[in-house]
Amino acid sequence: MPRPSGRRPDELRRIEITRHYTKYAEGSALFCIGDTRVLCTASVEEKVPPWLRGKHRGWVTAEYNMLARATNLRVAGRGAPNGRAVEIQRLIGRSLRAAVDLKKLGERSIIVDCDVLQADGGTRAAAICGGYVAVADAINWLRAHALLDENPLRRMVAAISVGVGRGEVVTDLDYAEDSRAELDMNVVLDDRGGLLEIQGGVEKFNTEMDRATLNKMLDQAQAAGAEILRAMQDALATD
Repeated sequence: MPRPSGRRPDELRRIEITRHYTKYAEGSALFCIGDTRVLCTASVEEKVPPWLRGKHRGWVTAEYNMLARATNLRVAGRGAPNGRAVEIQRLIGRSLRAAVDLKKLGERSIIVDCDVLQADGGTRAAAICGGYVAVADAINWLRAHALLDENPLRRMVAAISVGVGRGEVVTDLDYAEDSRAELDMNVVLDDRGGLLEIQGGVEKFNTEMDRATLNKMLDQAQAAGAEILRAMQDALATD
């Protein structure tokens, strides 16, 4: 069955990455994939959470927020993040910490704010990708100001959504597909081909995931992840 967008089952949407998108943050990136647009800003603070003080290591954390009109209807009730947002920002934080040697970062924090400007599926994956680019530029800023002895970046990380729609494994679900998917999974991976985190489950009653489908989803996620990582690497290679 054709996808609503007309893409092949394993085809990504168009990716655009704009670095240094904001003026004041030490690192920032606008990450666009299809009609999903996430602005990620990385702020450097010369302090760590109380439980890390004196331990000679840094911290990387994230916050996730969806703007009021990021979707077709206004999201009311700003204020404290809801359970979904908390779960997503924890995933983003874990993923970005996997990219950084916290001992080499020193006793400082990098706080990544991920603001969804427009949502059309895959916002948490886009936030991880854009968040990595922002963190990389924040570390570039620290190195340019002679605040680091060594580069604490140890690997690149990215993420992608995969799912099953109408019985077929598809990569990079947009909202039309995500809202009707039988299975849905987010995969975080690195530039060595390793899988860092997998979140997924069945979305429809009386549906199950067999091993062959799971393997195909992971294969497509790794192929798509490699393509995204190349786009991120290309973006970071230019100033």
